[in-house]
Amino acid sequence: MNILIIEDENPAAARLTRLLKQHLPNAEMHGNLDTVESSIEWLKSNSEPDLIFCDIQLADGISFEIFQKVNVKAPVIFTTAFDQYAIRAFEVNAIDYLLKPLDPEALKKALDKFQSNQLKPTVDLSEIHALLSNSSKKYKNRFLVKFGEKIQSISINEVAFFFSESRITYLQTYDGKRFVVDSKLEKVESEIDPNIFFRINRKYIVHADAIQEMYVHSNSRLKIKLIQCNDSDIIVSREKVSSFKEWLDK
Repeated sequence: MNILIIEDENPAAARLTRLLKQHLPNAEMHGNLDTVESSIEWLKSNSEPDLIFCDIQLADGISFEIFQKVNVKAPVIFTTAFDQYAIRAFEVNAIDYLLKPLDPEALKKALDKFQSNQLKPTVDLSEIHALLSNSSKKYKNRFLVKFGEKIQSISINEVAFFFSESRITYLQTYDGKRFVVDSKLEKVESEIDPNIFFRINRKYIVHADAIQEMYVHSNSRLKIKLIQCNDSDIIVSREKVSSFKEWLDK
C-alpha cells in the first residue's frame, strides 16, 4: 500500500507516520509534502497513491486547491486543527476528518473504514452538520499564565495576541500586559478558536480585534500594526495572505 502524507508541520507528520506504521507496517510512506505546489507536482509526476492523509492549511495555501487542479481519485483522510472546513472536505474524496492532535483510536477507526471498502458512494452533508454540532472541538476559554512567582488565569476574551520570542510563548492582553504561556505556539494554535485567532506567521497569532492598521507590503505581503505592540515589523507571510484576507472577510 502506498500512502501520501501532505502536512506542513514536521512533528505532526512524524507522529502520523509513526502511528500509521503501527497499523500498516508494510505500507510505503511518501512525503511529507508541505505545500500546495509541491503536492500538485508530486501527484502529476507519480502514480496515484492508495490513500492520502492531508492537512488543510499548508505553507502556501489551503489544500483544497490541490483537488481543484488535479483529478484525484484516491480516498483522502484530512487531518487538521480546524473543524470549520469539514463540510468542504467531504465535497472531495474524503472518508474521514480527524482533528489534531490526532487521537490514535480515531485514526484506527478511519483506517478500518478505509480497509472495509464499505464507503458510501456519496456523502450526506446533513449528517456531517449533525456530527459537527454534536462533537465539534471545544476551544480553551482561559489560559494559566506565570506572573513573577504567581500563577493566574486569563480569559481568552482578554487576549489580543500570542507571540513567540527566544523560544518562549507569550500572550498579551488588550491593556498591554504580557504573560508567559507554558506551551509552544503550535500547541496554543490548536487550542484556540480559528474563527477568532489567526496565525499570521511563525511568530504571531492574532485576534481580529487586535489589528489596528494594515498595509500592503512588498512581494504581495501585508504589514499589520497591533494594539499595544511595539513591534513595527509584523508581516503576514506571503503564503498566508490569501487565507488571512478570507478570514478577515467572514
